[in-house]
Amino acid sequence: MLKLTGFSASNYYNKVKLALLEKGLPFEEQLAWIGETDLAASPLGKVPYLVTEEGPISESTVIVEYLEDRYPEHPLLPRDPFAAAKVRELARYLELHLELVARNLYAEAFFGGKVSDGVKQKIGPQLDKNVAAFATLCRFSPFIAGDGFTLADCAAAVHLPVISNASKIIYGRDVLAALPMGDYLKRLGERPAVQRVNADRKTNTIAMLEHYKALAKKG
Repeated sequence: MLKLTGFSASNYYNKVKLALLEKGLPFEEQLAWIGETDLAASPLGKVPYLVTEEGPISESTVIVEYLEDRYPEHPLLPRDPFAAAKVRELARYLELHLELVARNLYAEAFFGGKVSDGVKQKIGPQLDKNVAAFATLCRFSPFIAGDGFTLADCAAAVHLPVISNASKIIYGRDVLAALPMGDYLKRLGERPAVQRVNADRKTNTIAMLEHYKALAKKG
């Protein structure tokens, strides 16, 4: 059986988990915090990684692409090559140009740290520019790439709310306000797979904070 390793507070873990659930694939979850991963399976110690019958695979994008190739039933990519490329394009923009940029704010937004004023002044305009570009690619009709739930939605479901919350906390405004986020996230939230991922994320986030708090006391 497939074994998904990592923790449910991780957006990238949840992207893979959502794909597994939406495809109806049986899998086990194996908890591994950062610093507790199998370096033979994930050489940089990152999560998630997927243990398969043939061996482990790391990097979330690689994992979901593998799942599409290995288990073509219940596809999360269109058959048409161009349409599939547009789904991949959306996911790439979302993770590389939105989430990776917004991540510079997370230390202060969510974890009690501090982000310098210089970083905040740099990241705000960059996010605005990248969100505007991303918006030109989105369709929301009713899903982000069109009429079917795809890998782009797996990424959007876990990343967009975090980006939105981080910007509101740091800047007092939602950098995603121009997107029809409310209706879209409500639509996604009606899906059983998304409901499970969100519920597990909330529970695991509490466990994660307690885990690292305990480690800090030991250190």
